[in-house]
Amino acid sequence: MADTTLDRATAEAIAEGRHGDPFAVLGPQKRAKGWEIVAFVSGADRLWVLTGKTAVEAQPYPDVPGLFTHRIARKANYSFRAEGHGNTWDFEDPYRFGPVLGEMDEYLLGEGTHRRIWQALGAHAMGHEGVDGVHFAVWAPNAERVSVVGDFNIWDGRRHPMRKRGATGVWEIFIPGLGEGTTYKYELRGPGGTLPPLKADPVGFGSEHPPANASVVRKISGSWQDGDWLQSRAGKQTIDAPILVYEVHLGSWRRAPGNRMLSYLELADQLVDYAADMGFTHIECLPVSEYPFDGSWGYQPVGMFAPTIRHGTPPEFRAFVDAAHRKGLGVILDWVPGHFPTDAHGLGRFDGTALYEHQDPREGFHQDWNTLIYNYGRVEVKNYLVSNALYWLEEYHVDGLRVDAVASMLYRDYSRKHGEWVPNKDGGRENYEAIDVLRTTNITAYGEVPGIMMVAEESTAFPGVSRPVDHGGLGFGFKWNMGWMNDTLSYMGKDPIHRKYHHNLMTMGLTYAWTENYILPISHDEVVHGKGSMLARMPGDGAQKFGNLRAYYGFMWAHPGKKLLFMGQEFAQGAEWNHNVSLDWHQLDIAEHKGIQRLVRDLNHFYRATPALHVNDCRPEGFEWLEWNDAEAGVFAWVRKGREGDKPVVAVVNMTPVHRRYRLGLPQAGLWREVLNTDAEAYGGGNRGNLGGVTTDKTPWHGQTQSADLTLPPLTAIYLQQD
Repeated sequence: MADTTLDRATAEAIAEGRHGDPFAVLGPQKRAKGWEIVAFVSGADRLWVLTGKTAVEAQPYPDVPGLFTHRIARKANYSFRAEGHGNTWDFEDPYRFGPVLGEMDEYLLGEGTHRRIWQALGAHAMGHEGVDGVHFAVWAPNAERVSVVGDFNIWDGRRHPMRKRGATGVWEIFIPGLGEGTTYKYELRGPGGTLPPLKADPVGFGSEHPPANASVVRKISGSWQDGDWLQSRAGKQTIDAPILVYEVHLGSWRRAPGNRMLSYLELADQLVDYAADMGFTHIECLPVSEYPFDGSWGYQPVGMFAPTIRHGTPPEFRAFVDAAHRKGLGVILDWVPGHFPTDAHGLGRFDGTALYEHQDPREGFHQDWNTLIYNYGRVEVKNYLVSNALYWLEEYHVDGLRVDAVASMLYRDYSRKHGEWVPNKDGGRENYEAIDVLRTTNITAYGEVPGIMMVAEESTAFPGVSRPVDHGGLGFGFKWNMGWMNDTLSYMGKDPIHRKYHHNLMTMGLTYAWTENYILPISHDEVVHGKGSMLARMPGDGAQKFGNLRAYYGFMWAHPGKKLLFMGQEFAQGAEWNHNVSLDWHQLDIAEHKGIQRLVRDLNHFYRATPALHVNDCRPEGFEWLEWNDAEAGVFAWVRKGREGDKPVVAVVNMTPVHRRYRLGLPQAGLWREVLNTDAEAYGGGNRGNLGGVTTDKTPWHGQTQSADLTLPPLTAIYLQQD
């Protein structure tokens, strides 16, 4: 019998991976006389304890293969040498190292107020007690045992069970000898001894290339050269600023030969230069947090703290953001706190229980997307999401988050029939807990990271989405104007002969334009699932399709609200977006497509250079109708105004294929230059217009004392500015 006080039941529990407190058994243990080292090394036939230059063989525990004990007089540093199956290997004992997490981490994690959980949880390559290794920490409060598994321990959950930190539900272990690039998962023994599938790290910073899905130890490192941008960005992201967003799916914007996705470093060169040349102010990336299924475009994320490895490592994603900033471009990320997928390696029933999600599917399952819903009322889950938002803003210098599917979070009955949802405590449909998460996220983001912007994709009339929290709002900076988008695209899709019956679709947006700080989005959702491309959605023959699209963009850029276009729309890609291949860049060899691209570039630069078009995007004093009711002619005309002293801009849009002479009231006398005409030959049009401008006469019209006769080419938008 070995000289040990270890009882057989405990020994067998360790060897079978059933013991929930391995640090109470393994490593150096104080005994009545001296110390005892206990080690479980599966696959070892013999084990030596190395102290300095001395090697002393440990004693095998009877009938428990792999378990060894060794008595020492006093506690000292040591390592092991093992022999088994014809191999010999030396290694440090992880059970001789103390905890890494401090009492404050433990307190804040338990309370659910640790704003930067990524600094405590996850996998961190580090030095600890004079030895290099990796510290792992994970929240799994209902697990009976949690282990780190990987190639380094043959994916054997008995080899590296973790230390539970009191009542926090957090488990941790420091494993010496591991480093960056280590592949790992967590093996969790759930209540009653159940073994859920191996789980990826909820706070892991890296992942394997799909379809493999283990977490990978990654360092978030790299120097920044964007100090000037960070100091100035606040003024570039306010409601007064010109904001022009280029929405991009990084995997299909452009492909390298062989249909290879571009890397973050290639995108830092090609995409950043292109967006800057086109005059956009921001690149908005569809979700980059790791996701298993390409077809989800990132909207079903599993690795919320891991930039997808499809394009490179965390330092390389940092370099992409840094490159954008050095070119004067902001970077916005789509962020998905509304749901998560049911993939076995993800958050679902993480520790054998409904931990991140609700137990009741009426609260915890999205029928539309076959995904799970976060339990927003659980403080640790709320903390996980709020901290994740802060993580992207701080660690990657991201300039804002566009929050996906906010409406699905706000309402408990979202896309559910009677009896399929659980009312709130007051019997209503509002999801108080989700609303609290959104408000706390916005308060934290704006409070901790100056100058950022938070944007809501919210498709209902929920009040105060972009109103400050202390004024009863959700606290977002901007909201996507989904109503405007749906109405105007519906109008544009109709044959011009029928548009007079739907004239109000183009004017309706002005009845609520100032209720929120709006972004006008023509997003990826408008060019998928059989909807066709923007060009294909326009009526008429080839030339009319291009004319309609040019006129629509002219209408959009002069309309109050910041602007967003999805990639490919800026050159009128003919085909519907396909995430598996590159955009059809070859179409730029065709004059009409090149003309649309040139128009969007000119619209962007004119919008940025003209205060009247952006300073009052979110205020009623920046807009005045001249003609809003001429449904028969299909003509719309209005004035955009900036601050005192800024030259106003008059926009006139003819949405019929009829060439017109049209008298228009103008707010001031004199020469009004034609500063933009979407029918210009350079844009692919017929080059019809007003020979550079028009001069007013004293004929009252449209409520103005002055007016002028204009030439309105078919399907054309014209901008006039007083000389």
